[in-house]
Amino acid sequence: MTQRVFGITGWKNSGKTTLTERLVAELTARGWRVSTVKHAHHEFDIDKQGTDSFRHRAAGAGEVAIVSGKRWALMHELTSEDEPSLDAILARLSPCDIVLVEGYKREAHKKIEARRLEAKDTAPLSANDPNIVAIAADHPVSGERLPTFGIDDIAAIADFIETTTGLKKLT
Repeated sequence: MTQRVFGITGWKNSGKTTLTERLVAELTARGWRVSTVKHAHHEFDIDKQGTDSFRHRAAGAGEVAIVSGKRWALMHELTSEDEPSLDAILARLSPCDIVLVEGYKREAHKKIEARRLEAKDTAPLSANDPNIVAIAADHPVSGERLPTFGIDDIAAIADFIETTTGLKKLT
């Protein structure tokens, strides 16, 4: 089976995370197994100073796995390595029905562009990205050749994603 990947892209403060979160909830409620990949443009840490795992990393461990009866996480320090490609990250995920990718503006997977009036930049990304296949906006959009959805119309966006990725065939 080919891995199904669909992206949520947009400028800072365009609503990408909220849209992704709501789509995950909708698609999982429909019975799909969903994974996500979130790209961060800044340094981030999922660990807290003072925890045992943080202390392991601070001591120089290149990878630290945290494991419990509820979940596990693997942190990998890049040190002198380049940031891994999206394909490399996708290859490490467990099998699922669909992977929703937040960010990764310049990657070549199908995406929906989130647009909000409060976004950092309002220049449409779709004009220069043939991989953007739809728009989700909190305001009226005119002159767009792509399917356009209200950013809160999660059911319709999820229907579009199911059809576009082949999760659900048109009947």
